[in-house]
Amino acid sequence: MKKLILTLLLGGMVMAGAFAKTAVVYFSATGTTEKMAKSVATEMGADIFEIQPVHKYTDADLNWHDKKSLTTIECNDPKSRPAIANKIDISGYDTVILCYPIWWAYAPKIVYTFVESQKWDGKKLVTLCTSGGSGLGRSGTDLAKYAKGVSFKGGKDFTRGKASDIKKYVEGLLK
Repeated sequence: MKKLILTLLLGGMVMAGAFAKTAVVYFSATGTTEKMAKSVATEMGADIFEIQPVHKYTDADLNWHDKKSLTTIECNDPKSRPAIANKIDISGYDTVILCYPIWWAYAPKIVYTFVESQKWDGKKLVTLCTSGGSGLGRSGTDLAKYAKGVSFKGGKDFTRGKASDIKKYVEGLLK
């Protein structure tokens, strides 16, 4: 009888792991983060979703040297939440890998819009970024504060990382 119970218990745990679903959600203004996110999703066998802004960012919008550029204005306004053009539903996923570029040492404000629009109870969150130099910083922990009920597992800058290395890193966080 003990063997039967143990077998059923272990089998249930294996099945629960087998049906755990992962989503890769990304925002990319220049294509760099998009490439990383797509390679990670393929490597991990995860579903992928793009956060699409209502206003597509132009080169002028992304000019961080210009104090009047759209991204500079957004990054300097803590309440800025740019609109998202598409609906993303993560309700059917256990784990979300959120990929984004670093702008002014933070995640772009549209990523906050996404995080605040979702129900995170019982989900795991991993953040991955691409960066021209500042790295992940505290962007992952900042985003996790807005993802009420999430279990934040960690994050890392993978600007030049291989998909297999990213998969290994994420799997290590989720153990």
